[in-house]
Amino acid sequence: MDLQVKAVHTFVENHLPGGKYKDEQTLRKVAVVAVIKNPYAGQQVDDLSEMIDASVPIGEQLAKLAVETMAPYRIQSYGKGALVGIAGEQEHAAALLTSVFAEPLRKAAGGGKAWFQSFVKVAAAGTSVDVPMAHKDALYVRSHYDGMTVAIPEGPKPDEVAVMFCVANRGRIGARVGGLQADEIKGEDGLY
Repeated sequence: MDLQVKAVHTFVENHLPGGKYKDEQTLRKVAVVAVIKNPYAGQQVDDLSEMIDASVPIGEQLAKLAVETMAPYRIQSYGKGALVGIAGEQEHAAALLTSVFAEPLRKAAGGGKAWFQSFVKVAAAGTSVDVPMAHKDALYVRSHYDGMTVAIPEGPKPDEVAVMFCVANRGRIGARVGGLQADEIKGEDGLY
């Protein structure tokens, strides 16, 4: 199966620290989105393995774009998400977001021990999705619990799926709720 990419979108947010945090680094968040034709729209298909396998090149394309767009910063946190047009089902998005889709971003980000936070939903065109993010190497780094809201005004159409990666170069500005610090990561199990 070849998935037809109908559009690619890139969204960039640069959050500039202010006040007592003015000396902190800019927080850049990037979302890269591929809108694809849903080959299973309007159908009840039990075996989604072809869709899972076909997601790999989409993951590779989006991973490359995420790294390029994040420059000159490096990726410290990541998440993935999807919006499924109303002729599809949530499971179609889940099939497109498995580990084989995400692995190219893990590699492009210089590794990552932690699992990807994710969220998918069936939605009409223009609906937003809040994609959760966490530190790429340790889920217990609280400063990196964050997210990004993404919406495509003209999509997804009923027979489309919008799949996405969201990445950030650092934790929240002024993060101060304790827990494991990024410079204390052991990087052994994806938790600490």
